[in-house]
Amino acid sequence: MMLDSGLADKFFSSRRGRRPPRRFSRLLQEMADDPARERISIDDLLQAMGERAFGALMLLFALPNVLPTPPGTSGLLGLPLVYLAAQLMLGQRPWLPKFISGRSIRRADFAAFVERAGPWLRRAERLLRPRLLFLVSPAAEHVIGAFCLVLAVILLLPVPLGNILPALSISVFSFGVLGRDGLWIIFGAVLAAISVAVAGGVVFALVKGAIYLVTKRL
Repeated sequence: MMLDSGLADKFFSSRRGRRPPRRFSRLLQEMADDPARERISIDDLLQAMGERAFGALMLLFALPNVLPTPPGTSGLLGLPLVYLAAQLMLGQRPWLPKFISGRSIRRADFAAFVERAGPWLRRAERLLRPRLLFLVSPAAEHVIGAFCLVLAVILLLPVPLGNILPALSISVFSFGVLGRDGLWIIFGAVLAAISVAVAGGVVFALVKGAIYLVTKRL
């Protein structure tokens, strides 16, 4: 079921100067509490988020990877992040292929996720405020998208526990985009630099170890 576009208008009406934006956690809770919904798809979320779908969807795909997850989870969630980050970098509208956007979960399962993530989202939202707006301008979002694309590719790599720092970096970037908060973008950039350095070090060590084993056998 598609979300009424009026909901997105209410959520983002602050961009037109009418009222403060409805918080992301509040919108998720309203979707979880809607008895008319049997299932909630990624496309529903895409429609609900409107012009801030990039920040919202990247957050939803990145956040589960902040904690250790079963093998293969980072690959499954990393692919949509690659699509979204590349589109943000290129200044395109958010779009996902049907095999991703058509996926849905039962509303009860979605509600359980919102119940677990809600307190953390609300704490983060209380820290968000519009500031350093030049860091969340359309031109800056191209750079943010490039950062997130590199981080999403790192997520796809089979590096043990290598998904936590990149996922945290993308989550912080996403909060910054959602809240138009440039300070969070700075934090995200710092975390991104650390993530790339750690991932590069791990890959270098693995390659060096593989070369050593090969040369030892020769």
